[in-house]
Amino acid sequence: MNKLAVDYENMEDRELARYAEDGDARAVALITTRNNQRMFRTAWSVLRNHSEAEDVVQEAYIKAFRSITKYEGKSSISTWLTRIVLNASIDRKRSLSAQRAALESQDVALIEAYRANYSSSGDGRDLPSAAIELSELSKLLKIAISRLSSEYRTVFVLRDIENISIAETSEILGLTAPAVKSRLFRARRLLRKDLEASFGDAFEDVIPFAGVDCAAMTARIVEAICDNKQETRR
Repeated sequence: MNKLAVDYENMEDRELARYAEDGDARAVALITTRNNQRMFRTAWSVLRNHSEAEDVVQEAYIKAFRSITKYEGKSSISTWLTRIVLNASIDRKRSLSAQRAALESQDVALIEAYRANYSSSGDGRDLPSAAIELSELSKLLKIAISRLSSEYRTVFVLRDIENISIAETSEILGLTAPAVKSRLFRARRLLRKDLEASFGDAFEDVIPFAGVDCAAMTARIVEAICDNKQETRR
């Protein structure tokens, strides 16, 4: 088949997986690009460390693509990949001996202080630009989310940041829908109800993994998977 005529974008997951299994670089790149941010956020929700999360995502992709024959299409390829990176992240966390003191030492009180300063700024003439403001809020939200226990943090990231459905979150985590809802309610409560109401628009930019990071990850995975396939065939 002429690969230039293949409609990768509208391909069913199982068919796309077959192309990736065959070492098709465009299929591997498309799958990776579509899932990079979700994969990274899931790993970060467990590890709370950028470099560790990025490392685990790369390892999870390589493991997934090398065993993609096991993907049967019973769930979406995104769900399948998310389960793999979640399990890999849990394994990595268990193997780490050092705690991430920098994040652990922070407190949700920082958000309250920022909110107080924001509210007391009067008519708004002294407010920072929207871009700086959103950046600061995202940093503070990331700190607050990092302090949640893992059982609440991962549910919160999947549901409120990645906007994954209750059903898919349940499938990824192996929980019942009521358990997901209960943990999400608790997570939101711990982050303070008014935080979500006041800064809800900032959630989309929390724990970003896009642009250069996303492109670099895709390039590394394509090289690792597709170049290896080509070497094997020689």
